[in-house]
Amino acid sequence: MTRLALALAAFAFSAASAQTESRTLRGKDVAIYNLVGRLKAVAGTGDAVKVEITRGGADASKLKIESGELRSRETLRIIYPSEDIVYPNLRGSSRTEIRVNADGTFGDGGDWRDRDRTIIRSRGDGLEAYADLTVSIPKGQRIALHLAVGRVEVTNVDGDITVDVSSADVDVSGAKGVLTLDTGSGRVDVRNVTGDLEVDAGSGGITIDKVTGGIINLDTGSGSVEASEIDVKEFRADVGSGGVRVMGLKSPNVTVETGSGSTTIELLSPVDRLNVESGSGGVTIRAPANLSAEIDAETGSGGFQSDFEILSRRLGRRHVEGTIGDGRGRIRLESGSGTIRLLKR
Repeated sequence: MTRLALALAAFAFSAASAQTESRTLRGKDVAIYNLVGRLKAVAGTGDAVKVEITRGGADASKLKIESGELRSRETLRIIYPSEDIVYPNLRGSSRTEIRVNADGTFGDGGDWRDRDRTIIRSRGDGLEAYADLTVSIPKGQRIALHLAVGRVEVTNVDGDITVDVSSADVDVSGAKGVLTLDTGSGRVDVRNVTGDLEVDAGSGGITIDKVTGGIINLDTGSGSVEASEIDVKEFRADVGSGGVRVMGLKSPNVTVETGSGSTTIELLSPVDRLNVESGSGGVTIRAPANLSAEIDAETGSGGFQSDFEILSRRLGRRHVEGTIGDGRGRIRLESGSGTIRLLKR
């Protein structure tokens, strides 16, 4: 066979393997499961979730697509007939281990000991296959998107959206409603979102920009939190290891806890309650000149600095209690190691 014939045959095989298949899912509660690939969630029309599936990899034809009701919700599942999966699109030498049910579900509770162990790696022996999904989501839909390895993008979706990944970056823009993001490892980027936002990250930084509406709850074991232009009813962040930097925050209730890492918060409006606790790292609060609160600030090693006049009940180098203005709000600042600064914005 000539080189041209071989090239044409390879192109024909590639085109065939890259064909897109479609599925439609109806129901108030929908879940989609795919171990490997890219997942794009976009705004849809009508009353059904529509999914376009593009297989890839040398063993793409071995993947099975199953759908139907499981545990009281409509599901779509990409079945990988192997416990060893190779995903060449991964950078470097990567390896992720995950427990998977025989029906293709994972990451949604249950007893993991009853599941099969599946390993996904960037190279080596195994099933070389993945599936890229584009999911069109109608307004008001409740849906859970499960992906083990790859990347997730959510754009302009309005509903109750849960994203659960093991090792993948998550990028969200223009979403409305209730947004829950759960990641084992990988960066999380959220921008231009309206509604409630919850992020639970095992390791990886969290960046949020232009979020308005209800409650923000951020939790990361390892990784920094960067936030800007936030206007919400409540802001909470819990960081095991990593700094917190929040610029342009409007919220009456703010709670930030860090195990290690500095904390910087710029407040654009007075607060009813501000509680910042840092195990190791300085705390800097920039607040409006009309700040009014009862304040309790304490540091284990480090000093306390304030641009605000404080009517003190207790005044020491490392522990200050008193009143700023008419004392309407409550501020508690604590650092195990580091200086606490309360500055005028």
